This record gives sequence, C-alpha cells and structure tokens, in this order.
Amino acid sequence: MATIVVVFDDPKATFEQYDQIMQELEATGAGSPAGRLCHVAAPTAGGWYAVDVWESAEHFNRFAQTLMPLLQKRGVGVQPQVYPCHNLIMREALNVKSRSVGS
Repeated sequence: MATIVVVFDDPKATFEQYDQIMQELEATGAGSPAGRLCHVAAPTAGGWYAVDVWESAEHFNRFAQTLMPLLQKRGVGVQPQVYPCHNLIMREALNVKSRSVGS
C-alpha cells in the first residue's frame, strides 16, 4: 500500500461549509477515520483548501463513501486531487483550531 496525499481546493467553499461537514463527519463516527495520517485545512483568498495524508488509497476510498455525499449535500462540488506521497515529516500530533486568519 502506498501513502497518498489528497487535496481539496474549492475556490467557492466557505468556513461555514467546512465546519458543517466536519461536524457531520463527527456525528457519523467518521471524524477520525482509520488510515488518515493527518488533515490540514485553511482558508484561501475566496474559498477553502484541505489536505489529507492517507496510509493508502483504499483507506481514503472507504472514507470518501461517507465524505463525498456530505460535500454534495453542503454544495461543495470539488473533486479531490490525489497524489503519491513522496515525503511526510510530522512531529507530535496537534489539534489547532482557529477562527482568525493569520494567527
């Protein structure tokens, strides 16, 4: 199994949509899916950007069965871009949540 990077880059998505989707994932028990090594999300100039690193495409595909309908339900129509992971450097896990940009 090869580690992959999954990128969601939606120039129209909002902070509210992202938070709603994350809350719904938690409610379904899919907030911390097996095989996801890390998740990073950030606002862009007019939208939203999220990057996940997965142990394998199989892990992501299982999670996508829950995620993709939630994205559609919330009006996020972007398709994920999937890349092979060449290198991953992580220190201890952090859970940073901030509502202010640039902090």
